[in-house]
Amino acid sequence: MHGIDEKLTFHPLHIAVLVVSDTRTEETDKSGALLAERIAGAGHRLAGRTIVPDDVEAIQAQVSAWADDPGIDIIISTGGTGFAPRDVTPEAVRPMLRREMDGFAVVFHQASLGTVGVATLQSRALAGQIGDTFIFCLPGSTGACRDGWDLVLAKELDSRHRPCSLAGNIPRLEGLL
Repeated sequence: MHGIDEKLTFHPLHIAVLVVSDTRTEETDKSGALLAERIAGAGHRLAGRTIVPDDVEAIQAQVSAWADDPGIDIIISTGGTGFAPRDVTPEAVRPMLRREMDGFAVVFHQASLGTVGVATLQSRALAGQIGDTFIFCLPGSTGACRDGWDLVLAKELDSRHRPCSLAGNIPRLEGLL
């Protein structure tokens, strides 16, 4: 049986949100705001939130800084996963990955198929590990971030999820779960 086991202890994760956009500001960024709200609402800690332009070097610099920070367990990016010429998040992140989480894209697209239909094909969502830090790259739309969090990440990042969750792979939680 899978799902949340309420008898187990919840261990909050430290999650940073990276918005990749040439046009959004802190005031106009609805996707990053939605993720920050969902992260806090789930009991996790927002470890950082920033906006960088659609630029490989800018994305890599911020992701690298966060991946090297022992106070950050998870990075969630939003934006830059489509097919517009400036969409370069996968090109920036993929070479940084120690391991790619192939199943994330599959599960994200299955969840998204139910809400946006075949338009999910326009996303190049991906996930993996940079060192010991997990990164999830979601599309930039608020709907895609809602699907990504509500239908996939909320469960997978909850230490009480059974039969397992990614929380068990976070070094500071090893031995606690």
